[in-house]
Amino acid sequence: MRTLADLARHLNFRGCRRPNNRPASPLALLTDHQRLADPLPVVARLPAGSLVIFRHYETPARAALARRLAKLCRSRRLHLVIATDFDLAVSLGSGLHLPEGLARHASPRIRLWHRRRGALMTAAAHGRPGLARAARQGVDALLLSPVFPTLSHPGKPSLGLLAFRRLVRLTRLDVYALGGISSATVTRLVGSGAAGIAAIGGLGGVRRPRA
Repeated sequence: MRTLADLARHLNFRGCRRPNNRPASPLALLTDHQRLADPLPVVARLPAGSLVIFRHYETPARAALARRLAKLCRSRRLHLVIATDFDLAVSLGSGLHLPEGLARHASPRIRLWHRRRGALMTAAAHGRPGLARAARQGVDALLLSPVFPTLSHPGKPSLGLLAFRRLVRLTRLDVYALGGISSATVTRLVGSGAAGIAAIGGLGGVRRPRA
């Protein structure tokens, strides 16, 4: 049975750009302290070039776990992005992820760091206003959600495939589809213009790549 990683590699996504124009895998993992308490085993199985967005907001030893994850990502050639904590991102030499609320008010310090260091910066958006704000901040990639109904936010309205396609066409940013991504829904994104897919629980079955 093919995993999401397998499906993502074979879908016709728009090429996602990275610093120095290096191509990357169209696959992103979001860590979560409840649904993925220990992200290290899953991260160890991700294909090289994948994006890892470290959240774990309520973990007491968040910085220590982030350091272990950074070491693993370097050895696996993965792109680590730290959510919300700019100082932690700088100390680890990683990228930074801005939830939609923070993307509205990215400080000049963050924008200067991003421009000078060329570090990867991503943001979250849930509709057209968030997408426009992220573009103004100059982020490299955007997580647009929820595309489909998701267990993370039961009962919350989803964008739907048509609205997602329209929003992707409005921006030059690389857009990852997030929300309700599974082997049953991912193939519906073919031709949507998405640069990749992002998931939490759906990536738990990723197989370790062959050496």
